Amino acid sequence: MANTPVVQLLRQLMEIPSVSEEEQKIGIFLSKYLENLGYTVEPIPIAPDSDRCNVYAYLGADRKARTCMTSHMDTVPPHIDFKIEGDIIYGRGACDDKGPLAAQIIAAEELRAERVIQDGDISLLFVVGEEKGGPGMLAANDMNLNWEAIIHSGYPEKGKNAATTLVTLLDELKSLDLPTSELLGPTTFNLGKIQGGVAYNVLAADAYALCGIRVAANLEEIEKKVAEIVKKYPDVTLKKSFGYPETYLDYEIEGLDSMPVSFGTDIPRLKGNHKRYLYGPGSILHAHGVNEQVAIPDLIESVAVYKRLVLASLEKNAQY
Repeated sequence: MANTPVVQLLRQLMEIPSVSEEEQKIGIFLSKYLENLGYTVEPIPIAPDSDRCNVYAYLGADRKARTCMTSHMDTVPPHIDFKIEGDIIYGRGACDDKGPLAAQIIAAEELRAERVIQDGDISLLFVVGEEKGGPGMLAANDMNLNWEAIIHSGYPEKGKNAATTLVTLLDELKSLDLPTSELLGPTTFNLGKIQGGVAYNVLAADAYALCGIRVAANLEEIEKKVAEIVKKYPDVTLKKSFGYPETYLDYEIEGLDSMPVSFGTDIPRLKGNHKRYLYGPGSILHAHGVNEQVAIPDLIESVAVYKRLVLASLEKNAQY
């Protein structure tokens, strides 16, 4: 199984470090790789003076396609080297998001080889920055394309301990009663990073925390509750990097199970009336951690599932 096309492609992708804001090398690799397969490829800068580019690929001369498969090229830090143990692939990007990206390319190639898709049926969009605010998917809106379906702190005064203040505030935020959804489940709060001070025996002059809230319902109410808590601490400044409400996706594909999940995605940032499917091999429980991984059988199976999603979106019948 380690020699299958999807595993070999994933190995190549994972050997290229691509932490958010450092996606240039993997973008160049993907552009050349897809060009060699016969795709028309457009590296698209996310801003006029930016060297960070989304990669958009399609069959033929017309960039408009009915279905678009999309993944992101960037990863969270730090880079972790590719490794196989048994039938498990370990390393940064194994399941978030280079495993799905590799599977999408191989799925498209198998559909081409089987002659069940043609020019204008499918395109591939690989974006930058999903792990850091989603600027790549936001920039994709400027492509002026529509598809039928998308298969994707504190500044204390002298004498105050900023770290102590911050920890107290964070404990309140963690205990907040946040909205829930009957379909999507609970809204979840995560403290991702906390930093402050210089030594154990010195009052911390400053401190900060990076937190994320996965919204299941009522973004406005959540923002209000958070602001009310922070307001109680006059030495703390609240800064919101980005936010979007709960996301409802299309999921009724015969023979495929579906489930609500509490993790972020840049799908809401791509505007339009297209259907939106979110699927990928591996488990979100393994994403972002030191043991990020994907099982090779799951990776291989995902190629078939992506093919089913493409054909379902194109309303073509096939058995996979």
